[in-house]
Amino acid sequence: MTTERAEIGVFGGSGFYSLIENAREVTVETPYGAPSDKLAIGEVAGKHVAFLPRHGKAHALPPHVINFRANLWAMQELGVTRIIGPTACGSLKAGVKPGDMVVADQVVDRTNGRKDTFYEGPITTHVGFADPYCPQLRPIAIDALRAGGITTHEKGTIVVIQGPRFSTRAESKWFQDAGWEVINMTQYPECYLARELQICYVNISLITDYDVGVEGLDIAPVSHAHVMKIFASNNERVKQAIFRIIDAIPPERTCGCGSALAGAR
Repeated sequence: MTTERAEIGVFGGSGFYSLIENAREVTVETPYGAPSDKLAIGEVAGKHVAFLPRHGKAHALPPHVINFRANLWAMQELGVTRIIGPTACGSLKAGVKPGDMVVADQVVDRTNGRKDTFYEGPITTHVGFADPYCPQLRPIAIDALRAGGITTHEKGTIVVIQGPRFSTRAESKWFQDAGWEVINMTQYPECYLARELQICYVNISLITDYDVGVEGLDIAPVSHAHVMKIFASNNERVKQAIFRIIDAIPPERTCGCGSALAGAR
């Protein structure tokens, strides 16, 4: 068990590995196996922050094999009570453009076979998840993004697909017809496991591409190379937005995330 402590956690995808400069790396053991990598701990805006790359430093873990339970448990072991979860995402609507950012307010799970709960018995636990993202952190994130001149959508639904493949045209049309805005491969069960551990969680969706067949657009199917190009060109402004979010997070939690287990058993 590590003696290192942090109050805020950040899960990053591609391009966020250098989020915390001059950080010290720690290994955190969990009952669920090893996290994606060592956690980097350092100070940002006077607060102790832990960073963990979801896919590992070498991006060796595709979305469907990430050990989400170990990642969330490791954050809890460090004392983290707030998590910022930036993700690279596709857009399902023409008005949500590459380079825009969405502070999601809803999520739809279309994954399969992922270990998505810490409560497998013998005590049955039903955790409420009607509003997946922290109501205290969401407005802070919206203000921080807009302060950096970023086109920001203050709500949106993320549909999470299994991966590692991208959608078919038929699947993409299905998601668009449902009225959802964003598509991603890693938000579930990450955001839900945070709720089970009574940790506040906020998502920042960086739109890197349009999903295949978005109505009204004549575009080529998404490719990994294109996603990485857009992500790299936006990496610095996303990092600066995360710094502003961390700086603005108050010490006291005023949301209900910290009492998510009350009445769940």
